[in-house]
Amino acid sequence: MTTPHVPKVAGIEPALPAPAHTVDPHGPKAPPGCAAGAPSDASSAGSSDGLSDTSPGGSPGAAAGPAPAVVPDVSVVDQLAAVQDRLAGWISDLSTLHDLTEQLARTRTLEDALHELLRAGASLVGARRGLVVLAPSDGLGPETTVGLGLGHAEIGHIETIPRRALSYARILDGLPERATGDDTRSGPLDDTCHPARGEGRTAGPRNDVPAGPCTEIAEPDIPGEKDLDPRLREVAARLGYAASYAVPLCGEPFGRTGAAVWLYDEPAEPTARQRHLVGLYRAHAAEHVARLLELHRSRRATETLREELLPHRLPRIPGVRLAVRHSTGPRGGGDWYDALPLPDGALGLAVGSVTGSGPSAVAAMGRLRASLRAYAVMEGEDPVAVLSDLELLLRLTEPARSATALFAYTEPPPGAPGGPPVLPGGVADPFARKLLLAGAGHCPPLILGDLRTEFVETSLSAPLGMLACWEAPSVEIEPAGGETLLLYSDGLLHRTGEPMDRAFTRLHAAAAGVPRASRHDPEAVVDHIVRTMLPQGLDDPSSEEDVVLLAAYFEE
Repeated sequence: MTTPHVPKVAGIEPALPAPAHTVDPHGPKAPPGCAAGAPSDASSAGSSDGLSDTSPGGSPGAAAGPAPAVVPDVSVVDQLAAVQDRLAGWISDLSTLHDLTEQLARTRTLEDALHELLRAGASLVGARRGLVVLAPSDGLGPETTVGLGLGHAEIGHIETIPRRALSYARILDGLPERATGDDTRSGPLDDTCHPARGEGRTAGPRNDVPAGPCTEIAEPDIPGEKDLDPRLREVAARLGYAASYAVPLCGEPFGRTGAAVWLYDEPAEPTARQRHLVGLYRAHAAEHVARLLELHRSRRATETLREELLPHRLPRIPGVRLAVRHSTGPRGGGDWYDALPLPDGALGLAVGSVTGSGPSAVAAMGRLRASLRAYAVMEGEDPVAVLSDLELLLRLTEPARSATALFAYTEPPPGAPGGPPVLPGGVADPFARKLLLAGAGHCPPLILGDLRTEFVETSLSAPLGMLACWEAPSVEIEPAGGETLLLYSDGLLHRTGEPMDRAFTRLHAAAAGVPRASRHDPEAVVDHIVRTMLPQGLDDPSSEEDVVLLAAYFEE
């Protein structure tokens, strides 16, 4: 019997020692029915005085004596037990890595992935606290620090340590580890991004390669190490940690993306097995973080573009106060809004949505909004003409795209040039301010006041770009002083997850439920509606819907 061959499992090298002894397959065997190591019937037979039953003449047929017992090779049994124990350990390690990488794969945001990386790494190296510093080598950011078991103040204390003394800072800067007489943790830069090749370098000196950027830095005894910066020992004593272990994070296409460091409460250092496990784990984690970093940058670029294409601030118009809440889905959508001051103190309000998502939809939204502003300045008092011109432009320039839009023109306040007259005695008629609006496939606005909460009945019309020639009659309403007009996108309804009829009912109930004390503040009105409609919050990463909610409060 020989020692069985142990296969390679998940990059773990099964270096087993050769057995010291083997059993000769052609050697003596115990007779059938005998247990290993037990004497046979022939060997146990004999006279009562212990002498062998032989004839005095020593005839050839006489028994010569008891047969020797077969003793098993104890070293082989021990080796087999060692192999089984090692296999069980490998299976346990692989199961742990599988569970940790599976939890990491479930993260969908960069911040969540960094938190999970810290938590999993701490469990692998036996630490309780840590932090990860994200600083991509291309310098395009984002640069951030996430802590595990550390508050903002404690991270701030760590950041006061001189950069040359911080292990993770030396990793980020690509510097070699501090010389300690027997530097065993230096290696070529190529190995820093390949744990499978570089993790084993801490087992002994590396005289075959020149000193280069460190792949890991272990500081097992911060209070007792004389070569460390005094400021590092001071901050470590204040925060209550006595050892640290830092590793780089590398992932394509950025190369080095950051570094992670775990902190021990007592002097300690991860074992070779722990280093190997955390190396395997961070190889997966670093690639996952790099993918989320790339996605994060893409989203930030789209959000920045969208923010630049929307109003930076709402205008101040006499007699009207405005408030808005909007949120962009993860992919970047085409929902938009506008509040445009028009000549003679008039006001133009608009909301709309462009089909599609991503940068192309955001760019189309910007073009559509800019065109509507131009048409509103020229002929804003006729909302139907504004939308008709917009539809013609969309059909000619972007025939493969459609859009919904709603435009409302608010007359100047009473007494202003172009506005309604003032009643005798200088009192303005609260119902004299007219509002004209037209919609193209968009959700009807909602008017909210002390005496009514109702949807404005707009004429049914198709979205822009769907018909050869769009036209629909406008609607005229007269909001009273103290009433609020709500314009919104369909994303507010879709995010509820309910059918549209129930979502409309829910919106009506949310508006009717605004406390009377808050109805004269448009900011309070939109906040109440968002909280009621979207308990999960306006910025919900699980929803791909854009949300726009624009409120116009007409002062009394």
